[in-house]
Amino acid sequence: MSLSFPLNREHFERLDRDDPLCDSRALFDLPSGEIYLDGNSLGAMPAHVPARLERVLKQEWAHGLIRSWNDADWYPAPQRTGGKIARLIGAGAEEVIVADSTSINLFKVLVAATRMRPGRKVILGENGNFPTDVYVASGVAELTGCELRCVEPEQVLEALTEDVAILSLTHVNYKSGRRYDMAAITARAHEVGALVVWDLCHSAGAMPIDLNGSQADFAVGCGYKYLNGGPGAPAFVYVAERHIPHVRQPLTGWHGHARPFAFSHDYEAHPTIDRMLVGTAPQLGVLALEAALEVFDGVDMQVLRKKSVALCDLFIQLCDERLAGLGVELRSPRDAEQRGSQVSLAHADAYPVMQALIARGVIGDFRAPDILRFGFAPLYNRYVDIWDSVQALREVLESGEWNRPEFIARKSVT
Repeated sequence: MSLSFPLNREHFERLDRDDPLCDSRALFDLPSGEIYLDGNSLGAMPAHVPARLERVLKQEWAHGLIRSWNDADWYPAPQRTGGKIARLIGAGAEEVIVADSTSINLFKVLVAATRMRPGRKVILGENGNFPTDVYVASGVAELTGCELRCVEPEQVLEALTEDVAILSLTHVNYKSGRRYDMAAITARAHEVGALVVWDLCHSAGAMPIDLNGSQADFAVGCGYKYLNGGPGAPAFVYVAERHIPHVRQPLTGWHGHARPFAFSHDYEAHPTIDRMLVGTAPQLGVLALEAALEVFDGVDMQVLRKKSVALCDLFIQLCDERLAGLGVELRSPRDAEQRGSQVSLAHADAYPVMQALIARGVIGDFRAPDILRFGFAPLYNRYVDIWDSVQALREVLESGEWNRPEFIARKSVT
């Protein structure tokens, strides 16, 4: 969305009144007087989650004790929660399960995928990917005798040769917000016989994803960004149904066993997606994530994406108009087809600028060395948030208030 006439706050208020998702904001517990544009780092808390956790703690755990694994249906929570995520990412409920962290799940699927392509010795990755993806792929390459080969994003297609076993990419880049064409890249990888692993951390819950329509092989993603599962929420893993019987993942824990409570000495992989499990689930986190996902009930992901595009487009338009000459450069694609649900700006003093902005109640985040990052969650972000946040950023830059010791000093978590 781009408006051709001079913009003012009334236009944004009108957009909010006409927004088909406007009622979704009330489902979240958001601090009064603040604008939260960091849902791509930690999602806002759905308002009903504390009551669910209180019931888990005070009734199911305190009184149900160990019986709650059965009586409160704790045990199948990873499968149930995976089924809820499956709808959002274009997968079948039998192809997604909640388990572990993104890094651990990535390790599991990369090793499993290399085992499915014996004789091929290249794991192809991208420069500029989130570091943990590169670190994990490097470790897998060392363990499996493969070579990790990283190329620039625009070189991925030409780098897909017949020695590539696995292509490992992040669907939406964490720093720039650049989005890959999942279907086209997966098709090209399959033409040369490679398998593809997609990291969905910055796209799951923010836009429609069609893993099965794209013939994807594997995917991983976290639960605490746009899925709003809370800090440290467990992650999810997807394995295409056609691959499940052939997957031999390396962390063969008892919950991935075909009969975990038979306590057999010999490992036999579960015949379903459960084979991707390792040990006992972090149950409080799984149940919180399961409850949080209820905010997506009845949500049309195409409608959500339309709002996401509009929020980002209007933010970029306002930045062009109101931040000119203030040292800000756009680092995200202008074309919405190439962009996720975030906009990244570069500024030489990005860290203190962001701290000054946060002090004004506009919460985005910083990524080294010079990125101001703003994530837009269509379920709770409003159009007026766009106007107010750009206005606040302009005032921070014009006044120079960012150039103060308390904003310049780096915190432990940046």
